[in-house]
Amino acid sequence: MLNLKTFTFEVVTTNNKGSIINKRNQSANYFVEDLGNGVMLEMVEIPAGTFYMGSPENEEGRLASESPQHQVTVPSFFIGKYPLTQAQYQAITRNNPAYFKGSGSTPLTNHRPVECVTWNDAVRFCEKLSQKTGKNYKLPSEAQWEYACRAGTTTPFYFGESITPDLVNYDGRRAYADAPTGKYRQQTTDVGSFPPNAFGLYDMHGNVWEWCEDDWQKNYINAPTNGSALINLGNMKIVRGGSWNDDPDSCYSACRGNDFLLSYDYDIGFRVVCSGATRNL
Repeated sequence: MLNLKTFTFEVVTTNNKGSIINKRNQSANYFVEDLGNGVMLEMVEIPAGTFYMGSPENEEGRLASESPQHQVTVPSFFIGKYPLTQAQYQAITRNNPAYFKGSGSTPLTNHRPVECVTWNDAVRFCEKLSQKTGKNYKLPSEAQWEYACRAGTTTPFYFGESITPDLVNYDGRRAYADAPTGKYRQQTTDVGSFPPNAFGLYDMHGNVWEWCEDDWQKNYINAPTNGSALINLGNMKIVRGGSWNDDPDSCYSACRGNDFLLSYDYDIGFRVVCSGATRNL
């Protein structure tokens, strides 16, 4: 049984200039997984629901791979509050492959996202975490990822119509919509440095791309509509969310990327999903 806790957070909304036009308080349920040596993993409850996956035809930066837009019904699940950190990865694997090491004096205080991990590395982490905890951990399906990212929104970003580098870690030398250009940090940032979405998830836009369970398909024709992953044993896997090294039009909710499952780079990480766990408020 999961002993769920509740946390509160502030959600912001932006206009097409990336300016904040509204702020509101939200709350979400979560549980904490103890990874040992003082390292914790916070898993946020995502309610079941139905959404339109993909991008509308008039969305700026839209690619053909994001069509056809289609309705998907997703069962409830838990997902990492943040991209997996180097401290969390090291707690389970005893290894930290990241290029951008955090500034913390010990592994426990290293809150940068782990990167330079292959899809296979991410899957092995999930397997080890499942063995340690007795729960079912895996990578998110692409549908779970987008549903969690959107958090009930239909705009390009979960903030609204646009973003700025004050809200997301991306290459701010390029602008989205009518937003101004800005800072290019040229590296990852500590997870949770920017405002969350309405589900209480951080860094779903930018910082690091995130591996998903699915194989790459060039469009959504015949895509699952029940939230499950599309797996054909291919060697190209889905990545989502954009990164510190990408333009903003790689960071919007519907944008799809791909890479070889054995590839690793300093702009790809992951977050984990837990399903089938019994909740106990």
